[in-house]
Amino acid sequence: MTGQRPIAIVTGGASRIGRALCESLVAVGHDIIFTYHTAEDQADQLAHELQLAGARAEAHRLDLADLDAVVEWSHALPRVLSRLDVLVHNAALYGPTPVDTLTPETVRTFHDINAAAPLVMTAALADLLRESSGCVVAMTDIHAIGLPRSGYAAYAMSKAALAEMVRSLARELAPDVRVNGIAPGIVTSPIAGAELDDRAREAYLKRVPLGRIGTEDDVVRTALWLITDAPYVTGQIIRIDGGRSLL
Repeated sequence: MTGQRPIAIVTGGASRIGRALCESLVAVGHDIIFTYHTAEDQADQLAHELQLAGARAEAHRLDLADLDAVVEWSHALPRVLSRLDVLVHNAALYGPTPVDTLTPETVRTFHDINAAAPLVMTAALADLLRESSGCVVAMTDIHAIGLPRSGYAAYAMSKAALAEMVRSLARELAPDVRVNGIAPGIVTSPIAGAELDDRAREAYLKRVPLGRIGTEDDVVRTALWLITDAPYVTGQIIRIDGGRSLL
């Protein structure tokens, strides 16, 4: 990474929204470092494709549940990067956690991956972000900021903590670094497809004023706006839900 182009870090960048965001950031002139956990083949393929598109791109394996590893990795980056312009916290652990199945380990794992890892990573990279007048974007969830779903308490609590990280760091890192969040509703993906049969999809869409499920492109467009074209926006959680949170 020469620093001649802006540099972005995207966690969980090998697939789905993370992959689309990496591709879009390269299209607007960024070099990319993205993390993955188990999707090595997808990560290698994406890094190669981004390089063919003219970017410098690196895929780094990182287990966000291992906070010591996250801290070590994050503190090593300022020694090799001349700048950091964008940090996107996209990686997440998602799944149901009914109260009769909860264990302390489960609760801790959700919290560490979805909230603690983004916080310690941002803290370690804050000076680099300040030097570049950079920005942070964190992916939370509409069901963690006022529309709780039954059976997802551990996930929702962790994402609610991430939303509070956005607000807290927006104050602490100002005026040099902007920190914002995106809260999608259901977005077209393998997860959405697995959760919604035709009847459930119809019932869900009755609660969405815009009458459709979101797409990865809806989320990526908003992220790019926050990154490239919203210099006076910080501390905000933008809902990408077709109006679902209104009903």
